[in-house]
Amino acid sequence: MTSRTTPAVATDIGRTGGRPVLRAGVGRGLIELRQSFTNGADLTSHFLWPTLLLIVLFLLRDREFGSSGLPFGTLVLPGVLGMNIAMGMVMMSQHLTADREDGTLLRARATPYGIRGYLIGKVVAVGGGLLIDLAIFLVPGALIVDGLAVEGATAWATLGWVVVLGILATLPVGAVLGSLISSSRAQGLVQLPVLATIAVSGIFHPVTALPGWAQGAAGFTPVYWLGHGTRSALLPDGAAAAEPGGSWRLWEAAGVLGLWAVAGLALAPLILRRMARRESGSAVSARRERAQRRTG
Repeated sequence: MTSRTTPAVATDIGRTGGRPVLRAGVGRGLIELRQSFTNGADLTSHFLWPTLLLIVLFLLRDREFGSSGLPFGTLVLPGVLGMNIAMGMVMMSQHLTADREDGTLLRARATPYGIRGYLIGKVVAVGGGLLIDLAIFLVPGALIVDGLAVEGATAWATLGWVVVLGILATLPVGAVLGSLISSSRAQGLVQLPVLATIAVSGIFHPVTALPGWAQGAAGFTPVYWLGHGTRSALLPDGAAAAEPGGSWRLWEAAGVLGLWAVAGLALAPLILRRMARRESGSAVSARRERAQRRTG
């Protein structure tokens, strides 16, 4: 005997479906985030890189950057925050590729709202880990270097929305890139373009030193606005003179990052769902056998 969903029930499911998938995705992401702090290797990673960056920051704290009068470490700190958020694209891609290889993504496809819940969970897990890593680096970093404009609530509020929007704008891009990679051995195909984008997007310095066409191209990337936004939050107002236009364009930063976030969160589930349709149990088994032969 088969059951049918009446139009009224179907309409109700469509109207309320967003809440269950959001709740399931957030719950899944929080579980993964908690597990990353109970696993020895992941826990070491959470503290290792912030510690190494803090050592570099300490060594650069007294050096001045050109004729700006600002310590080099003061300029580096906002760039490190933006770079770490941008590298979340690589982390997201690595997670997705690993889940594709071990069949996690295939199992997610078989559950209601599985792909959307999976994506939300990964954004929560990876984004939450990034936020904690940034806090581990930023709190002592703000004490090490001088010249940061961190007094008052405005700077922290600006940094807060830049970081959150930046995470939402970049992690779905990482998911899309990961869907294009068939194996973890090909992850370099993701890392190289991400690193190249970081290098030319002025995340460590204003793009005014680049040719005009490069400045225009960088303005379309979320990575550029991440660096611009973190500098606007943490550097004194006088540092805006080195930016294009000589001012902190926060409305433009919010607009571009917001557009990337909306587009990514809308398109990534569609691309992941299309990729997941091509997955099968036999394909997962074949990848496992190849991996065992490589490590055997």
